Amino acid sequence: MGYEVAMKALVLSLVLGAVAGIRPSKLVRQVPAMYVFGDSTLDVGNNNYLPGKDVPRADKPYYGIDLPGSGKPTGRFSNGYNTADFVAKSLGFDKSPLAYFVLKAQKKLIPSAITRGVSYASAGSGILDSTNAGNNIPLSRQVRLFESTKAEMEAKVGPRAVSELLGRSFFLVGTGSNDLFGFATAQAKQNRTATQSDVAAFYGSLLSNYSAAITELYKLGARKFGLINVGPVGCVPLVRVLNATGACADGLNQLAAGFNAALVNSLLAQKKQLPGLAYSVADSLGLTQAALANPMALGFVSSDSACCCSGRLGAQGDCTPTAALCPNRDAYIFWDSVHPGQRPAMIGAKAYYDGPANTPPK
Repeated sequence: MGYEVAMKALVLSLVLGAVAGIRPSKLVRQVPAMYVFGDSTLDVGNNNYLPGKDVPRADKPYYGIDLPGSGKPTGRFSNGYNTADFVAKSLGFDKSPLAYFVLKAQKKLIPSAITRGVSYASAGSGILDSTNAGNNIPLSRQVRLFESTKAEMEAKVGPRAVSELLGRSFFLVGTGSNDLFGFATAQAKQNRTATQSDVAAFYGSLLSNYSAAITELYKLGARKFGLINVGPVGCVPLVRVLNATGACADGLNQLAAGFNAALVNSLLAQKKQLPGLAYSVADSLGLTQAALANPMALGFVSSDSACCCSGRLGAQGDCTPTAALCPNRDAYIFWDSVHPGQRPAMIGAKAYYDGPANTPPK
């Protein structure tokens, strides 16, 4: 059995020392700060500050059209809030902590890093530095940026206070999808099918880098992690449109499932080496597959098409000010050709937080 517990059980029993299952008021912060690492599902604006024409950015309408309070694009790859925002809300914050580069530009990294947290997530990034290289902040660099942030925090309030803060804070990590896309694309370009040894070597590279990131964050003071596994990447409209029938790419989903299983085993081994490490694994794959199998049960009318884009399945053009919008944005699972909309992100984050908790291994 993998060590998968609900985020609520993790935060309540391990961070607060409360009784699992008793939910405190939403007005009370359950952790002092939240630090976010990952890809476009969690990015809240970092990529807007990266140079280069090929950097993925959500800086134009219709991104952000339903974002409460503004209705303007902020760098979130969503029509409104994203998964990081809703996880943060569950922990008592109003939304995700601000992006690292936003805070640096506003000269507000400190005190935000101390009083609320920071997001280092970057669209297009992966576990591997080579994934979409040069057009994002890879996981390893996100960790280095956190290291530099910690140094600034210590200069402000001292090492002891920062150590105590980080030990009680929540570290959200969601990455891996772009690595799988890159692997599958490379195989297709070579017109070959990956062998078992190819896949094993690929998983080995991913797990080595992922473990290194967790270990480094642990050394820097992190103890409480929420990890989101890789979802059914073979079912996003951008992939479905390549199939004449619009079906999911089962091979890509199997690649995701294999990695997720290997990640759980890797984390179990890592926990034995890192005293005090506590984590939960949110099952994006299982949750999304269930939603795609029975979308109407959750109030969705479309599970295979993008709300903002163009062409077949809405996957043959980018989400831009000239794109067509679906009539009911809350009724579509996919906002653009890759990313979920605000409502699916909310449902997902709630399921991650409230999902059934398994007993952690001894």
